[in-house]
Amino acid sequence: MSEHATSNFFSKFASAVAEWSGRPATFATAVALVLVWAISGPFFGFSETWQLVINTGTTIITFLMVFVLQNSQNRDGKALQAKLDELILTSQAQNKFVGIEKLGEDELRDLSRKLAEKADCVEGVADQRAGGESQLSV
Repeated sequence: MSEHATSNFFSKFASAVAEWSGRPATFATAVALVLVWAISGPFFGFSETWQLVINTGTTIITFLMVFVLQNSQNRDGKALQAKLDELILTSQAQNKFVGIEKLGEDELRDLSRKLAEKADCVEGVADQRAGGESQLSV
């Protein structure tokens, strides 16, 4: 199997598992399994093996789900970023914002600060215009 085919298969698998794991019926099934395990405790004398069953099962499932859900989240993030880039490119926004997700943490923090300052300035101008218009209409 080629790397592309393997990646494509895993993406489809991860999407299906993420979809399936987020359903209420899946949660109800998990709760039912835990309840069955808990109720069975007295029959097994609350032994170490009885505890090991739930610990091992939940650890394995959690470990595998991390990779599956991370794959789904990565693809969703990339798709969202592509959509935002397209909106930037087709609007009057500054094209320099395309690809900023690849900047370092300090660069992103600095850019965020500059944008917040710019937003405050724009808000101040908008407030002045709104104040001026309300005085004119009185």
